[in-house]
Parts: sequence; C-alpha cells; structure tokens
Amino acid sequence: MKYDVTITIALKEGMLDPEARAIRHALANLGFETEALRTARLFRLTLDAPSAEDAAAEAEKMCERLLANPVIHHYTVEVAE
Repeated sequence: MKYDVTITIALKEGMLDPEARAIRHALANLGFETEALRTARLFRLTLDAPSAEDAAAEAEKMCERLLANPVIHHYTVEVAE
C-alpha cells in the first residue's frame, strides 16, 4: 500500500539557528516584529509499505541514517494513506 509521509526536522532547543536569526532580522526591517522564529526542514515522500507502522519505521530509519543529525536535530514523522 502507498503511504504519504511527512518528515519535519528542526534544531533542538538551545542550538544556534543563524538562518532564523537572519530571517527574523529581515522581517523586523520590514515592520514585522516576532517574539521568536525557528526554521525547520520538511520532507514529503510516498512509500510503498505493508502498513502505516512499517512506513513510519522506514522514514525513521531515513532520519537516523541520513536526514537528521541526532546530536543537534529532533524530527517528527507523520504517515497518511
């Protein structure tokens, strides 16, 4: 069965996020004040797996082996049919 998987990867709390700092500064220059801003990467993919649990497990393996650095990132995996 085909499953749509969304993986969101973000920096852990306390990690420096220079991209977010630059965006927040640019927004302030445009008149948009923000209290906080953080960046994240979003991956959307389609997996062929026997079950939603298997699709989630496969996506987690992808995160652990390539997409995320467990020292500095946390990630979430969402699976939909």
